Amino acid sequence: MSDDDSPFLLADDGQEPVWLGAPGSGDPGGRKPGRERAVVMAGAALFTGAVLLGVYAVVRPTASSDESAGVGRGAVTVEITPGANASEVAETLSKAGVVSDARSFIQEVEERSKSGSLRPGRYRLHRDMAPGPALDLLLSPGSRIVTRVMIPEGLRSQEILTRLSAASHIPLADLQKAAKGDIGLPGYAKGHVEGFLFPATYEIEPGMTAGALLSAIVGRFRRAATEIGLERLAKAGHLTPLEAVTVASIVQAEGGSPADFSKIARVIYNRMARGGKLEMDTTVLYALGRRTLKVSESDTKVASPFNTYQHPGLPPGPISSPGESALLAALKPAKGDWYWFVTTDPGRRITKFTDNEGEFVKYREELNKYLQAH
Repeated sequence: MSDDDSPFLLADDGQEPVWLGAPGSGDPGGRKPGRERAVVMAGAALFTGAVLLGVYAVVRPTASSDESAGVGRGAVTVEITPGANASEVAETLSKAGVVSDARSFIQEVEERSKSGSLRPGRYRLHRDMAPGPALDLLLSPGSRIVTRVMIPEGLRSQEILTRLSAASHIPLADLQKAAKGDIGLPGYAKGHVEGFLFPATYEIEPGMTAGALLSAIVGRFRRAATEIGLERLAKAGHLTPLEAVTVASIVQAEGGSPADFSKIARVIYNRMARGGKLEMDTTVLYALGRRTLKVSESDTKVASPFNTYQHPGLPPGPISSPGESALLAALKPAKGDWYWFVTTDPGRRITKFTDNEGEFVKYREELNKYLQAH
């Protein structure tokens, strides 16, 4: 049974077998008369006794320093369930062969006041451990076998939920339902998770519910928003917090190098200031539910409030999950008169900015050549 199939995985001790070679037979000195034969026989008896003593030493070795210290041997994977108290943890360790006496482990936990420090999860421990070393390993982050899932910047909420489902084995339908419930979204999110599932690496606890997982991810967004002063800086820029996150989501979706994010944000604000349409391909692709570098003229006519070729100003909400760099770019845009930008080489993330329409057309031609070659 594999490590993934069973809560307990026992590994062998890794001891190598010991082979003892028997002394060679024969009489290399020839036949010995009288007393010499007695001496030889006496010597052989002493030699045989020494060999027997040697056999005894190999068969019954003294305890190693590791064993005497109670750190155990072999490998065992145990699972501590959510909400388990010290007694239940002790019983789990005893059944797995980690400790021989559950009461001694409970006493160790109580004496060190660690009852509140035992976390659920899967841990790699050893067999035949003393209570102290066993507790040390349970408290050590390095012993914990965790399921981690990374959410990269720029994913849409549905893509994130799908990724979380695959990593956690929580049904996608449960995550979708939880996303519409009370998961701690800020009021300005208006009940929508798009843009508020913060990109980061998360640890998924055993038995974690869909709601708890999404609450943790939204909580990470709220922490980032507080750290960068999102609401304060949005107000200073004459934006609502939702508008700031929406701008950041477009900046993130447009891609390019993070060094260009603040310039992309400035282009968006320059177009808004002139009352023009944003005409961002990423908003059209969001409306279409597609991902591609090629957007046709017919694509730009899709009927959707997210189609910034058809509707002026910002779309009604975010189109991706922005990371901290994109959020800061939306809140602190670069200074400049740029009105257009084109990522002429997506492979190398080369983006060019201009306030001249002729240069913009030239940059578009560069991009078309790239797309034709790739």
